[in-house]
Amino acid sequence: MPPSKRSGKARLSSQKSSSSSGPTIPAPFQPVPETLQKLFTKDLDKTHVYVTHVDNKPAAFKRKIFLVPVAMNIAVALAFAWRVWTISPFYLSLLRNVFLGEVNSTSFNSSGATWGQMAWEIGRRALTFMLDLVLFIFVWPWPVEFCAGRAHGNPVRWRLSVGFREKEIYVRRSREWDRDLASLLTEPGAKEAFLSVVRQATAPSLIAEKTGYLLMSSQWDLDWALMVKATSLVDSAEVPLEAFGCLVLVHDATQHGWMCLDLSTKRDNVADERRRQVFAFRDALSAAGKEDLFYRWIEIVQFESTRPGGFGEEKQVEVAQKIRDMFAKEDIDFDEFWMASVGSDTIAGM
Repeated sequence: MPPSKRSGKARLSSQKSSSSSGPTIPAPFQPVPETLQKLFTKDLDKTHVYVTHVDNKPAAFKRKIFLVPVAMNIAVALAFAWRVWTISPFYLSLLRNVFLGEVNSTSFNSSGATWGQMAWEIGRRALTFMLDLVLFIFVWPWPVEFCAGRAHGNPVRWRLSVGFREKEIYVRRSREWDRDLASLLTEPGAKEAFLSVVRQATAPSLIAEKTGYLLMSSQWDLDWALMVKATSLVDSAEVPLEAFGCLVLVHDATQHGWMCLDLSTKRDNVADERRRQVFAFRDALSAAGKEDLFYRWIEIVQFESTRPGGFGEEKQVEVAQKIRDMFAKEDIDFDEFWMASVGSDTIAGM
């Protein structure tokens, strides 16, 4: 039996056993597929949320994207090495002057100096110390983490292990916003905020436009070690590639353990219907000689849906009114025109 069929039966049996043996997981969450429960979630940090997806961008494109941070980190490392090489004599002379009393280029005779000369010397040395401290604390860790990061792996080890593929698994790990997960299932507000962040992170337009490497943000980090782990599970045929489709993993510490939001199948259907609606709306506006309105509408939706804070129900209502006003200036009732051209009163999935 092919691995994909076995995995499909495993996922089905897992969901049945989970729903029958334990408390029912509230919608829209589901039990994690059994294969991932045994082989993948055991390595996850329970205090974080994880998002997995498969990137279908061409391997050559991913290689070009990866060369950018490689070049940047090489440049940073070379600049830091040059700084160390040029500034080391100054610090060595300063240490000899302080601890050995050696008279050298760092010696300063304060007894015969004016206040202006003393202020200049103190300011010059303070700026030198501050610059090197900033470089050491904030800049030097970039190439170190890029090549030798250990907490969650590093990009170099990931690429050496995985290479560049037509289909790559990406795993994102939540950042500081995930601190209220304890109230996720008990407070409607917390649940809605969680779903808003997740919808923004899994938006089809975002995943379609950007390769996975560019999805790091103030809300999400890439977990390099888990990406290597997931790829190895697929390569060994223990888990099918489809299992890492658009999937959100979150842990409930009270009674349910690891839960998931499987967005892959539903998202495909919603995306297809939304695409049909958009094309029908565009054709209708073009026939009415208002094609420019279509592109202005697209710009508003894309801009508002990618702004920080998510694109929840309240924001959608606000943007909808903004669009209605824009169409009204062109003597078009948006709702009536949309209904007549699309055959529905809402945008699929919104």
